[in-house]
Amino acid sequence: MASWAAFSPSIVEYFEGEDSYRCGYCKNESGSRSNGMWAHSMTVQDYQDLIDRGWRRSGKYVYKPVMNQTCCPQYTIRCRPLQFQPSKSHKKVLKKMLKFLAKGEISKGNCEDEPMEPSMDESVAGDFALINKLDIQCDHKTLSDDLKETFESGEKKKGKSPKKEEPKELIQSQHIEEKLGSGEPSHPVKVHMAPKPGKGADLSKPPCRKAKEIRKERKRLKLMQQNPAGELEGFQAQGEPPSLFPPKANKSNQPKSLEDLIFESLPENASHKLEVRLVPVSFEDPEFKSSFSQSFSLYVKYQMAIHQDPPDECGKTEFTRFLCSSPLEAENPPHGPDCGYGSFHQQYWLDGRIIAVGVIDILPYCVSSVYLYYDPDYSFLSLGVYSALREIGFTRQLHQKTSQLSYYYMGFYIHSCPKMKYKGQYRPSDLLCPETYVWVPIEQCLSLLENSKYCRFNQDPEAVDEGRSKEPDRLQVFHKKAILPYGVYKRQREAAAEEAAVLQYARLVGQACAERMLLLRN
Repeated sequence: MASWAAFSPSIVEYFEGEDSYRCGYCKNESGSRSNGMWAHSMTVQDYQDLIDRGWRRSGKYVYKPVMNQTCCPQYTIRCRPLQFQPSKSHKKVLKKMLKFLAKGEISKGNCEDEPMEPSMDESVAGDFALINKLDIQCDHKTLSDDLKETFESGEKKKGKSPKKEEPKELIQSQHIEEKLGSGEPSHPVKVHMAPKPGKGADLSKPPCRKAKEIRKERKRLKLMQQNPAGELEGFQAQGEPPSLFPPKANKSNQPKSLEDLIFESLPENASHKLEVRLVPVSFEDPEFKSSFSQSFSLYVKYQMAIHQDPPDECGKTEFTRFLCSSPLEAENPPHGPDCGYGSFHQQYWLDGRIIAVGVIDILPYCVSSVYLYYDPDYSFLSLGVYSALREIGFTRQLHQKTSQLSYYYMGFYIHSCPKMKYKGQYRPSDLLCPETYVWVPIEQCLSLLENSKYCRFNQDPEAVDEGRSKEPDRLQVFHKKAILPYGVYKRQREAAAEEAAVLQYARLVGQACAERMLLLRN
């Protein structure tokens, strides 16, 4: 699996120009503007590089806001979990959950700290017509046949003429065929998962040796003595380590870590039991298939109650397309996290039924939050905040095995939208500069955003986008059963009319992705 990405490039269709549609934040009927492309498949490294340039996915549609034109600029935000300390309000949410699990106590009062995400990422959901049209336009079967023929013809040439070295693109097309062979854009691409025993990757197994050593901390040892199986009475641990760092000298006034607050010991006769299971987004995964119906019913209940969606807008097709259909190829490299990379549903099971689902992508450098839906009957538990804290803790856990995986991406921060500003409360965090694509601490950005909704955060006037497209002729194109550099393609086609679209695509994705991903033409 380590070499999978090297032989299985991302395949995208780019749509020229900018789309204008109704903004889900300020409700401007045509003020939201973005560039977009349809990802037939995508490697986790390519998607990591794209979100580090301001892109984000909704299902297989990958889009990038036109920051200096859109009505509500959307800045990519990431939290730094290794330095994260829960705030007073975060601790309140965690304690509220513990009281509910231990004694069944239900806190009274409002849930003002509960964030409300826009429905289905409303920044693109308003463009349903486009995305539905893409399902028809993206003919996977035809592409698959073309690629298969390309590969077979390459094999014949190999046998006839050993003098010429066959391009590696012909080797790649065998793997591309697997990606495009499903024929149904509304179904997930066939993902290649390493076999998993039991219930899939719920990460509830005992932690690695390093984590076990950390258990020597007094509180954690006591907890493990009470639960020798390694599971908390009120929680199904995701394998989260007791602490990220070796124990320090005992200090009674030392603040509790996030892990201490999440995994605080519960009584043996606890009123409720909460399990958190990590399930790969794949209809080939038995746990994903078995929980699909319950997960879908929860999604409908959430959309109708929280976002007032009519039933015809939250059907199984919409649910599958946006939350169960991911372009990301599952990868399980030897030095990656035990669960591998790809798209997952993090299911919160309370007393045997799902009450919340966090949709996440696990990428080489981060856990990226995609969406959350939950049972409105449990709004009193502030599940939006709780799940975010669990995902931060989960990122810290993954960092133990994979040191470069050390960030938690929360999607977009929208300063001009009050209900989306809550993401800035998870500190320390950074915003992505929309011009140079460097990360800037949010504290340095807020004063700029107070004066202008669109800002260049990088204050160095000489700084430029280091990853910009410098050699567009090296961009990879897939056209008529052949994979070739754009420089060759344009000479063969004399396609002056396509130049503007291809250069726009190269500028937006950057040089590295332009050279790795295959841009489908016609």
